[in-house]
Amino acid sequence: MAPSTQQNRPSPEPGRRTASSRKLVFQRSDQLLELLRPQNPVKPYPYKEEELTFLNAKAKISLAGTLTLPAGPGPFPAAILISGSGPHDRDESLVGHRPFLVLADHLTRKGVAVLRFDKRGIGKSTGDFASTTMEDFTGDVEAALAYLKTRKEIDLKKIGLIGHSEGGLIAPLVAANSPAVAWIVLLAGPGLKGEDVLLLQSELILRAAGVNDGEVARTLAFNKQTYAIVRQEKDPRALEAKLNELVRTTSTGAALPPAAVQAQVRMLISPWFRYYLDYDPVPTLQKTLCPLLALNGEKDLQVPSKQDLAAIQKALQDAGNHDFQATELPGLNHLFQHAPTGSPTEYGGILETMAPEALNAVSDWVLKHAAP
Repeated sequence: MAPSTQQNRPSPEPGRRTASSRKLVFQRSDQLLELLRPQNPVKPYPYKEEELTFLNAKAKISLAGTLTLPAGPGPFPAAILISGSGPHDRDESLVGHRPFLVLADHLTRKGVAVLRFDKRGIGKSTGDFASTTMEDFTGDVEAALAYLKTRKEIDLKKIGLIGHSEGGLIAPLVAANSPAVAWIVLLAGPGLKGEDVLLLQSELILRAAGVNDGEVARTLAFNKQTYAIVRQEKDPRALEAKLNELVRTTSTGAALPPAAVQAQVRMLISPWFRYYLDYDPVPTLQKTLCPLLALNGEKDLQVPSKQDLAAIQKALQDAGNHDFQATELPGLNHLFQHAPTGSPTEYGGILETMAPEALNAVSDWVLKHAAP
């Protein structure tokens, strides 16, 4: 930070202060400064906020979360928020944004109770995040659903699920096993198989960055080779060795910084990735008969809207689901922000956490399906 005194003045003598000088104190901190996010709600809230824990008895873990309850006696319709892939806390915090805090606040002010919780092994939740798969996360949401059914403030016939990204895969899995799910909202939920999403995602992000056709083709070939090794090699240590060797012997892999390579290898050898790579959401969607809203941003490069929405829509038509809506929201990215290109590199620099039209599309649809 520069002093507030004007420039081009003679410097004071060493050890002396002038009337216009200022003492500057610098302190080292390992904490990032919290960025201004205009949509973050400010306390006191016009609703009740309760910190809580609930058990997943089957997994022998405790999950910690926040329940927000509208003003009044209830019982209220309720939503469980399901975050995307990665070690997310209850607010789905990433790059300085807290999307689930903003979404929960919006819905609760509209009269909908909201439960959001830290993923297992994250925040105040117990368990091991590194060893989990989508099946495990599905069990955690089922535990959240069972907990909500014990609360007298909640209308048991009006509990729904809102899943973002990977959460949009988990929500239909929960609904397939529980008739207690009254409705589902998929926010950037995939409709394609895991590998297809990953390859399309890589291509679109590279092209948005201005990468030429030849390099795009080489990267996609490298990714396909990597995925084939993941499928073939079942031993984690052997898999790690083969992936490191692949990186060392190919130009695409060798161009990556060592830290990035190791982060990628850890992700590729995880149980989660093995499960996700071949997971196809269509069979589960073909069994989904509860009301469903699917929203995707037009500029989403991680779960591209046209391809994924088309797959979701076809699967629901095949299911005979007569109450669903699949909508592309113009100009919005994977986080439902207004964005220049949709590249993930833009997320943190955008002040908006979630576009008002996305928030309203969710709440309008939920309230319509929670009406008496």
